[in-house]
Amino acid sequence: MTQPPPTEDRRWPIFASLQAVRPATIGADLGAGLTLAAIAVPEQMATARLAGAPPQVGLIVFVAASLGFAAFGASRLVSAGADSTIAPIFAGSLVALAAAGSPQYAETAAALALMVGLIVVLAGVFRLGWIADLLSQPVTTGFLAGIALHIVLSQAPAALGLPAESGDVYHRLAALWADAGKASWITAAIAVGVFAVTLGAEKLSPRLPGALIAVGGATLATAWLGLDRQGVAVLGALPSALARPVMPRLDLEQVLPLVGLAFIVALVVMVQTAATARSFSDDGDPDIDRDYIGVGAANALAGLFGGFPVNASPPRTAAVAQAGGLSQASGLAAALVVLLLAVFGGQLLSRMPEAALAGVLLFVAQRIFRWKTLAEILRRTPAEFCLALITTAMIVLLPIQTGVAIGIFFSLANGVFTITRARLIRFERVADTTVWWPATKSGPKPSDVVVMGFQAPLSFLNAYDFRRDVRAAIAASAGQARLFVLEASSIVEIDFTAAEILRDVIAHTRAADVDFAVARLESVRAQAAFERFGVTQLLGADHIFHSVAEAIAKLAPSKATSGAG
Repeated sequence: MTQPPPTEDRRWPIFASLQAVRPATIGADLGAGLTLAAIAVPEQMATARLAGAPPQVGLIVFVAASLGFAAFGASRLVSAGADSTIAPIFAGSLVALAAAGSPQYAETAAALALMVGLIVVLAGVFRLGWIADLLSQPVTTGFLAGIALHIVLSQAPAALGLPAESGDVYHRLAALWADAGKASWITAAIAVGVFAVTLGAEKLSPRLPGALIAVGGATLATAWLGLDRQGVAVLGALPSALARPVMPRLDLEQVLPLVGLAFIVALVVMVQTAATARSFSDDGDPDIDRDYIGVGAANALAGLFGGFPVNASPPRTAAVAQAGGLSQASGLAAALVVLLLAVFGGQLLSRMPEAALAGVLLFVAQRIFRWKTLAEILRRTPAEFCLALITTAMIVLLPIQTGVAIGIFFSLANGVFTITRARLIRFERVADTTVWWPATKSGPKPSDVVVMGFQAPLSFLNAYDFRRDVRAAIAASAGQARLFVLEASSIVEIDFTAAEILRDVIAHTRAADVDFAVARLESVRAQAAFERFGVTQLLGADHIFHSVAEAIAKLAPSKATSGAG
């Protein structure tokens, strides 16, 4: 792929990506924009239905999101718009507040988009890009699997020609089972055909607009064969989607129930935006915080034009990259094409089967259900595979926003649990060197010098186990220990609780007539904590060393060349 001119100046307040545009590159951007438009049209219409909005709203949402991100984002390639990952999350909650398709539902969805936009913009302004790392990969994989199952369940009635049902997952499953005998094989064939063509086109080349080809073919077949007269549901003539910006008119009592949902949706948006920007960054150092501002602006514009929350899209971004896009000019070109279709193409879409859009979403569902990742997690870490399955079950069996919140909790709890499992490890000297390394299974020989390392941040989560391990190691020496060296190369941070316990450990070892030293305290943050919490003063600067060998040479010279640990 042709590379853009030298690095863009991210200090530009708006349209920073367009600095990469040159006369020689505009053709590549326009070609990528046409490819993106061909992919986006059916996908955005289908996702709008998934979000509880009319299909034409999906087109306007794409235009607004593309403009917002191009103006304020940093990535040259990221495509923002309606997204099937977040649509089931907020749609399932909004129907409890207003009937899907009603004016109140549209107002509520627009207000939610504005709230999500504000949260994500603030995350960018205050440089909170690290929030994207709060969800572990197993939890994220389980979350996506649950969303995929929700998409399948929500689109099954349209794919089978059955009446759509609302309510919880149990009610909808019961309704599908009861109505299964009334399914239309013609409608099902359209959905399966669109799914198969879209999947096949992606296998042949990701640049092929498989969804557009499949939906266009289904629409032509419906018109030519008169399938709408045989019971196949079609969209009908769509009104012009041209809209003017307007603030949603909701009072405080209607807005308050959206706050928790807005934070959940915003977190998912931030995680996916960061993952997308990192995956398609040429220099490997994307400006995630600036991209948050771009996606936040995309949500704000979508809300102002009567839309719903939007997100960065990994598949569409990949399509832009593979089509040779070099800047956000490709996204703006796609937005212009989609805008023209939204304003003037309503009649062209009137014979589009609803089952065709269901087929597109079924394709999306299989794409976000990461079978290979789940299999890899199962093979390498069964415990985290169980965590992924639990997350999937929570997303499917509970209200989606509740399942997402529980998944976030599981991810954080798993990270905390990992830190709490950190324990002191005995070190031994590698023969004929000055290198000290974690001991072999046989362990070091008894000695009056004990060297142990702690391979995690030292915090309130593990400090008490740290103290127990130090005391146990000294007790196990049966009075032989005269020097304890803490190998601290992996201690990157120390909090207040841990510092107090470390001070207590130093005092305890000295009371037991055992000298205490610290070696390889490499972390600048940990060094600052030693100073801030008075550990250096208590220990003495002459007991902090650059290596274990140096500590032993200074404090136990007779053991400096021994193999004892």
